[in-house]
Amino acid sequence: MTNATLESTVLDAVEHRLFIGGEWVDAEGGRTLAVEDPSTGETIKQIADASPADGIRALDAAVAAQDEWAATAPRARGELLRRAFDLLQERKEEFALLMTLEMGKPLAEARGEVAYGGEFLRWFSEEAVRITGRYGLNPEGTGRMIVSQRPVGPSFFITPWNFPLAMATRKIAPALAAGCTVVVKPAALTPLTTIAFVQLLEEVGLPKGVVNVIPTSTSSQVSGPIIEDPRLRKLSFTGSTGVGRSLMKQAATGILRTSMELGGNAPFVIFGDADLDKAVEGAMVAKFRNIGQACTAANRFIVHESVAEEFANRVAERVKAMKVGRGTEEGVNIGPLIDGKAVASTDELVQDAVSRGASLLTGGERIVDGDGTFYAPTVLAGVSAGSRMLSEEIFGPVLGITTFSTDDEAVRLANDTEYGLISYVFTRDLARGHRMIERLATGMMGLNTGLVSNAAAPFGGVKQSGIGREGGLEGIHEYLDTKYTLIPVD
Repeated sequence: MTNATLESTVLDAVEHRLFIGGEWVDAEGGRTLAVEDPSTGETIKQIADASPADGIRALDAAVAAQDEWAATAPRARGELLRRAFDLLQERKEEFALLMTLEMGKPLAEARGEVAYGGEFLRWFSEEAVRITGRYGLNPEGTGRMIVSQRPVGPSFFITPWNFPLAMATRKIAPALAAGCTVVVKPAALTPLTTIAFVQLLEEVGLPKGVVNVIPTSTSSQVSGPIIEDPRLRKLSFTGSTGVGRSLMKQAATGILRTSMELGGNAPFVIFGDADLDKAVEGAMVAKFRNIGQACTAANRFIVHESVAEEFANRVAERVKAMKVGRGTEEGVNIGPLIDGKAVASTDELVQDAVSRGASLLTGGERIVDGDGTFYAPTVLAGVSAGSRMLSEEIFGPVLGITTFSTDDEAVRLANDTEYGLISYVFTRDLARGHRMIERLATGMMGLNTGLVSNAAAPFGGVKQSGIGREGGLEGIHEYLDTKYTLIPVD
């Protein structure tokens, strides 16, 4: 089978309609939206484009299914998730290719996302049977206290385009494990992977109405009525801080439980005693994974002045050797950015830094390759204070280096941001590492590693990077309400 035939086969297998109440249905008025391959600019599939009325129909279905799904035995809920995990492993190549076609990431990284996304299914299949409470005598001895957990209820998920499988499984799996029904609105730029995943859930026995999927090109118009509906009890969003702030305002009307995984501006701090081999490897992962289009991507490389030049030269050498191209091509390290706006935004940040005195060691330009949206992987040294890339999130393959001389200065520079999602620290000094754990204002930290994401760990940030946690023991509690009951002692 040729590559073109394989791509066509994978795309043809993806449903083009909305999934509401266990049925695949056309959007109101037959509306459609085009999904494009960012490496070519070509439309790869036309799918249904949900209207506000379609969104309410999806919520109707979730509400109708809620009580029965909540009453389903935890073991049954867990086994459904486990079957989904097993089937996803069987089809990992198809899912990886689909992600690469609609999002652009290299195929090797797409395979990694299938493995990572699948782990949320496996983890929460196990957590479904571990929802616990407590029972005991109150301190006064006058009554027995029962503390129990119950599903929050119908939930609405707005997922981003950059990790189309993992962001879906990271939200859907704990919700289903907890006994909640859901409506999912995947990003219009990359909806196909989520649709394919829901097809997989349907295949393993998902009851009607438990998961509903409504891709749309008019996100705010469709999301608004759902969020305002008093039957909705939970909102989870991954995306920009600006949009998250707006959604939280809307959610306040109904006092919704909210989980917000928002923007990041991750510091990557390298001390003078760091193992530079590990630091360079960590930098390549933390910066260039997913073409730099990740909220966890290292944004500001804060390097001790004694090793800054050596680090800059070593990473520049590695970056110069990276292959740019369509993600399906052999050996490609850097695929296209998601669209033309992303290319323009990335270039603006680079040119701003250069205009303020930064040295361009490699890259720093758009790559014209047909209608693809490519930007050369870039390394900048001597990024000065006031440069926009030190305060704005870089969603592209750009590594900018600034220097420090003391530990206190490193902490000040690292914390000088409204964001607080993740930080990275490289040092051989264990005591210093522990001090950084205490002093850096982030919800996550990688100590001598550039990759921390794991389904068994709580993912989330502080400050303007959001509220709530996904994954880990904490993840399922985002979908549970605590109920206290007192029984008087006779």
